Formats: sequence, C-alpha cells, structure tokens
Amino acid sequence: MSERRYPDLWLDPADDPRQQASIDDGSELGVLTDYLRVYRMTLELKCADLTAEQLARRAVPPSSMSLLGLIRHLADVERTWFRQRMAGEDAPRRFRRADDRDADWNDAAADDAMVDEAWRAWSEEVAYAQAYVERAPNLEVVGHWEDQSISLRELLVHMIEEYARHLGHADLLRECIDGRTGQ
Repeated sequence: MSERRYPDLWLDPADDPRQQASIDDGSELGVLTDYLRVYRMTLELKCADLTAEQLARRAVPPSSMSLLGLIRHLADVERTWFRQRMAGEDAPRRFRRADDRDADWNDAAADDAMVDEAWRAWSEEVAYAQAYVERAPNLEVVGHWEDQSISLRELLVHMIEEYARHLGHADLLRECIDGRTGQ
C-alpha cells in the first residue's frame, strides 16, 4: 500500500470521485444538480467499507441516529419530495410507520439484508429524482402537498440543505465508528 499524499483527508483529491465528471455546465440547474450529486456521493463515501453492525451502530447515545438509519431516512426524503410532492404519485414512505414516525432510524438493525434493502431503496429514489429533474422543462415546475407548493428550484436547494445537514451527522457517526474523518 502506497503512502497517502494527504493522510488527513478522506481521499486524496486525485482519487476523489466527487471531483470527476461534473455535470455543472454553468447554468443554475447545472450548479444545483452538481451540488446535490456531490452530496449524494459523499453519503456513499461516508458509509463505505463498513459492516452491517457498524452501519447500524448508534454512535452518539441517546440518539437513534446511525448511518443505516440515515440511508433509510434519505431514501424516504427523496421519495417524499420527488414522487409524492413533485410528481403527485401515491407513493407511501418505505420506512416510516404510522405508529413510529422515526422508524427509518429506530428500526435500523445490524442485518445485511436490511443494509441491502436500504441502499437499493436509496438508489432507486435517487434515480427517480434524477430522471424527474431531467424531464422537467424548467426550474419553475411546481409540486404540491396539502395547501403548500414548492418549485423545483426550491426543492433542489432544500435537498442540498437536507444532505448537507445530515452529512454533518454522518461525519460524527463515522468518526465514532472507526475514527475516520474527512472532507
């Protein structure tokens, strides 16, 4: 194994896939979707190389937060905003239950099948969201829920905020698991 050029960083910049294949073409849509792409990839990086037990570990007691819960939560966030609110689909959340609004976090368990299901759900919802954005005629497309509405522009900014906030949690959770920190 070669010595890392930047041992204090998660990845050496030349090896960081988030810096490759930017979709930012300078347009507002390009900037927003590229930020969201990078944050989604960061979630994958923060969870990489961990066992089901490590992903399910609640590293900051008494919180129910775990990296696995975070994957499940973000799958439902993607689903709720893009399928339900923007596309108007009848798409119930995958992990929340009527008797437990935090089941995405609370039910996360050290189980390989659960980890696979969470990643599959998250990947499907991200793919759906990306396809929705690609099909949208512009950033002014409006989604609705209850008596509120949101433009695609506002939603993309919200999703960037949602991932940024939770990736801060992921940093702390990962550091508690194996001491790994990074960009």
